[in-house]
Amino acid sequence: MIRFAVVGTNWISHAFCQAAHTTGLLKLAAVYSRTLDTAHSFAARYQVDVCHGNLQAMAESPDIDAVYIASPNSLHASQAELFLKQGKHVIGEKPLASSINEVKHLITVAQENSVVLMEAMKTRYLPNLQIIREALPSLGRIRRAHFSYCQYSSRYQKYLNGENPNTFNPEFSNGSLMDIGIYPLTATIELFGKPEQVSASGSLLDSGVDAHGSLTLSYDGFEVLVSHSKVSDGLTPSDIQGEAGSLLIEHISDCRKVTRIIRGEKPEDLTTDQPENTMEYEARVFAELIRNQQYQHPGLITTQIVSEIITDARKMISVVYPADKSL
Repeated sequence: MIRFAVVGTNWISHAFCQAAHTTGLLKLAAVYSRTLDTAHSFAARYQVDVCHGNLQAMAESPDIDAVYIASPNSLHASQAELFLKQGKHVIGEKPLASSINEVKHLITVAQENSVVLMEAMKTRYLPNLQIIREALPSLGRIRRAHFSYCQYSSRYQKYLNGENPNTFNPEFSNGSLMDIGIYPLTATIELFGKPEQVSASGSLLDSGVDAHGSLTLSYDGFEVLVSHSKVSDGLTPSDIQGEAGSLLIEHISDCRKVTRIIRGEKPEDLTTDQPENTMEYEARVFAELIRNQQYQHPGLITTQIVSEIITDARKMISVVYPADKSL
């Protein structure tokens, strides 16, 4: 059993712990929070007694093998590095780091210490994404695709009220592309690989982060449009258009439903069952990488491509984070 710790006590940490325990391969062993009362409250739900208010002490603990990091985006890289250097395997919530330079540095540190480093990007490991991949040849020559994730943020009203929530604060390496645009972008890279060219546009808030925007990824003979927003809701499915037919995909981050429509034929539901908590797949892959001592894996390649595109796109739309100056 792989003993893992959690850094961060928000809802997504609970979701990961529940998914990890479902695999039967991972067991929560310790919890970190800046406030010990918060850590104890979180840990009690999993009958865990070990809590830390000091990150260095947790990283040095011989009682954990791995860590799941779900702190604010701007802290991902420094915290991951701390654990990697102590010989702990790291699965870091998306985005793995604030920039491509930080991602490359973390990969180097992981290789030097012979430990697994993985981005917690659930979309990459979904069975329905694999179904989409397998269905692509049946569409004929691919011509266009539109992947969209637009979701009105529950914290946007706080921002409009003059507050400064992390979600819209560049100090925490946030914004629409970084927080939710990364999902459809990752799906694009998983399905079609690295693009030949990328262009980006976006609308910035006064805080300096992007409220919404789009990416155009150019491939040989076709383009993929990635749309994202944290200030509006998108209600239409994503799609992939080929000369022979198309695929419709509901909620690209989870790939909840996949429908194939071949010209002249009835729509065909290709969807396979997935659990409600789709983080189970990433947790299982993480555990298997550790068990197999597989320190170099395909997920790191996708993570680098995605991070490079986001870093370049932010330059195009003038989104700058303090973390950009760290390396």
